Amino acid sequence: MSESQRFQLGTVGALSLSVVSSVSIVICNKALISTLGFTFATTLTSWHLLVTFCSLHVALWMKLFEHKPFDARAVMGFGILNGTSIGLLNLSLGFNSVGFYQMTKLAIIPCTVLLETLFFRKRFSQNIQLSLVILLVGVGIATVTDLQLNVLGSVLSLLAVVTTCIAQIMTNTIQKKFKVSSTQLLYQSCPYQALTLFIIGPFLDGLLTDQNVFAFKYTPQVLFFIVLSCLISVSVNFSTFLVIGKTSPVTYQVLGHLKTCLVLAFGYVLLRDPFSWRNILGILIAVIGMVLYSYYCTVENQQKASEASTKLPEVKESESDPLVGVENGSGILADGVVQKAPVWNSNKDLHA
Repeated sequence: MSESQRFQLGTVGALSLSVVSSVSIVICNKALISTLGFTFATTLTSWHLLVTFCSLHVALWMKLFEHKPFDARAVMGFGILNGTSIGLLNLSLGFNSVGFYQMTKLAIIPCTVLLETLFFRKRFSQNIQLSLVILLVGVGIATVTDLQLNVLGSVLSLLAVVTTCIAQIMTNTIQKKFKVSSTQLLYQSCPYQALTLFIIGPFLDGLLTDQNVFAFKYTPQVLFFIVLSCLISVSVNFSTFLVIGKTSPVTYQVLGHLKTCLVLAFGYVLLRDPFSWRNILGILIAVIGMVLYSYYCTVENQQKASEASTKLPEVKESESDPLVGVENGSGILADGVVQKAPVWNSNKDLHA
């Protein structure tokens, strides 16, 4: 099996793990929140991250992966930003209608595209942009019902979108820049994410629900679903970092909307949630957008690979006598400037 085939197989595995684990945790949390009345979402997320860190620590002790320390300030800033974005998303849901919250989630893709274009000079072809527009229109039709606006809710949504985009872009760039795996990054950033949500979680949950998480009556059934949710979250958190590292933040958001459509479908089939022709139409349009996105990414990736392969013989020919190159100063220096490989792969989004 070639390296490209192994990469594609690993990407498919990461995408599949992300979908299965995310849909599972949504169903579990729906039972926990809607049926059992445990509405403390932010505090629950902090427990998720704590269990994830403990699980990874056990895996490290079993030598299933290698600990690779790197820039402590980058890890701390990334972890705090990630935790803050989760809290802001929960606040956005609490201070806005469900429809406006769905619009907030839809805004993450164009915001990510804009940030990557402006700051990383990344280029998205017209075909990719068209497929993303079709996807967003479909998800919007399926999920957005009402748009009740208010100033505080709009500000919180804007902050949630910006912090989420930056955090997901950082997930990709940190893995490339410091050459760390998704597991290594998750292991080092988990404590900062968990600590951030531990601090703000009870306050946010109390503000949104008018209840105290420490005064809640924890029945055996509630504890069972909390433990189950925490165990599933290990897979969710791991697959999130894995998908963003192997593909890109935009591809991860596309995958997130696929999960939304699957959750709607499972809710109708398993839980008998209300379902209309509008939901069906929106899901079908969204699926068309996802298929087009995947197709165009694959085609453009193959084009890039073929272009790279045609240039490879020229590169090898120029490197046939490396000693001469070093003696002439061309092996390391070009006009007195040290050449460095770029830390950002502008075509990484095409590996999806």
